[in-house]
Amino acid sequence: MIAIIDYDAGNIKSVEKALLFLGQEVKVTGDKETILSADKVILPGVGAFGDAMATIRERGLESVIRHVAESGTPFLGICLGLQLLFERSDEAPGTEGLGILKGEILKIPEKDGLKIPHMGWNSLHLENDGRLFRGVAEGACVYFVHSYYLKAADAQIVKASTDYCTHIHASVEKDNVFACQFHPEKSSDVGLQILKNFVEL
Repeated sequence: MIAIIDYDAGNIKSVEKALLFLGQEVKVTGDKETILSADKVILPGVGAFGDAMATIRERGLESVIRHVAESGTPFLGICLGLQLLFERSDEAPGTEGLGILKGEILKIPEKDGLKIPHMGWNSLHLENDGRLFRGVAEGACVYFVHSYYLKAADAQIVKASTDYCTHIHASVEKDNVFACQFHPEKSSDVGLQILKNFVEL
C-alpha cells in the first residue's frame, strides 16, 4: 500500500489518480499509524512553505515523516513536498524545513522575457544515475509550477536538473528518499514512467 500524506496541500487527487492508473493500492491519509505501516509514502504539495510546515507540525506529522525517511521505506516528495525536505526557504524566512536533506530553497530570479512562477514544460538533464529515471530519455520534458527552486548542498544527490532563469535542481535521491520539483502526475507518459519506477523500487 502507498500512503499519500494528506495535510491540506493540494494536488493529492491527481497523484492518487496516477497511482491508481498504475494499479496500485493507495490511501490518502493523515493517520500516523497508516503512514508508518505503508510500503511506500508520498508527500505531495502545492502551496506555501511556511503554511505547509505549520500544518505538518500542528498535526504531529513531522516526527512521522522523519521516521519514514530514516526507516528505509521508499519516500517521494513532489513539488512543495521536495522543498519541505530541505532546511530553509526564501519563501518563509525563519521557518525551519524538515532538514532531512541538506540545501536551501531560493526564489527564482527574474530574467527578461521569462515569467515567474515557472509554469509549463521543461526538459531535464539527467545525472548521477537516478533510479526514478530508468527508461526516461535525456532531455525528456516534464511539467513544472513553482516560484522557488532547490539548490542542494550535495551535488551527488541531484539526479535531474533544468534551466529556467537559473540552474534548478529538479530531482534528488538519497538512499530511500526521492523528490521531484516537477509534477510527475501531470507529466504524461514520462511522469508515469517516473512514478512506475518509484512503485517498483
